[in-house]
Amino acid sequence: MNEIFKQQVWEITKLVPKGRVTSYGAIAKAVGFPNHSRHVGKAMGGCPKDVPAHRVISSSGTLSVPEFQQRLEAEGIEVENFRIKNFKKLFWNPLTEL
Repeated sequence: MNEIFKQQVWEITKLVPKGRVTSYGAIAKAVGFPNHSRHVGKAMGGCPKDVPAHRVISSSGTLSVPEFQQRLEAEGIEVENFRIKNFKKLFWNPLTEL
């Protein structure tokens, strides 16, 4: 995975509004690599502090990183059994919202 890809992933992630979530797959599509959601996940692993990685979750609405629950709840997002409540309503799609 190259640095340019990581930078693109981080830049898109910085645009996810507070109180909304997106998926690894949606970000992969937005940077032009539709089948690379796992690479997006890897890029998030070492992201800078100003990248809101907690807002990027699996396409099923499930948290990949349980520790992110507190950060999401602090933004008003309800999480139950590691799943986002109202996931479809809170979903931010970079392809349609940018």
